[in-house]
Amino acid sequence: MLQFSRSSYRYESVADEQALLRLRIRDLAYARVSYGYRRLHVLLQREGWKINHKRVYRLYKEAGLMMRPKRHRRHVSCCRRIERLKSMAPNDGWSMDFMSDELYDGRRIRLLTLVDNFTRENLAIEVDVHLSGHRVAEVLMRLGEERTLPKTIRVDNGPEFISKALDQWAYLNGVALDFSRPGKPTDNAFIEAFNGLLRQECLNENWFMSLEDARGK
Repeated sequence: MLQFSRSSYRYESVADEQALLRLRIRDLAYARVSYGYRRLHVLLQREGWKINHKRVYRLYKEAGLMMRPKRHRRHVSCCRRIERLKSMAPNDGWSMDFMSDELYDGRRIRLLTLVDNFTRENLAIEVDVHLSGHRVAEVLMRLGEERTLPKTIRVDNGPEFISKALDQWAYLNGVALDFSRPGKPTDNAFIEAFNGLLRQECLNENWFMSLEDARGK
């Protein structure tokens, strides 16, 4: 009869789990290029991984992700890309982006624009001197009171869209933020097309005397 020690009998290999975790950290890091290991740890916990931030930091560092160099723009098209699902119904997917303009006295203003990817309907245009991630979340909360929230919202990698405030709102409301590739505005073509029309037919045709005037037009 073979004899085994109790420790050997109860041993379970964690190599497979470690490899899967390492791959998941790398995938998240390249999908969220501005996120450090602490924010990646939050995303992993949301997915159900039972790990602490120290382990994430160790694997993050071992994978060489501490100093991820930015790719030169002409090489961005070579990045691996996952094909996006098309919106099949109203409120299935939205897109949003920022624009900028100025008042008659030279003061800068910003515009947050949102469209429905299926109907191409303009959902909101928020105008102010400053629009933070908290403000973006507030606009989406108001829209959520009027209509069904989408499954995904396409955005670029601007500071407002990668903010903790918007990330928390999206998580609590079950909305996935679909980030475009840096330097690739065509990844968010619906909102880019709308912004082009808005620039041509409104911003270039009007002289805004005040913030209230810009909001009214």
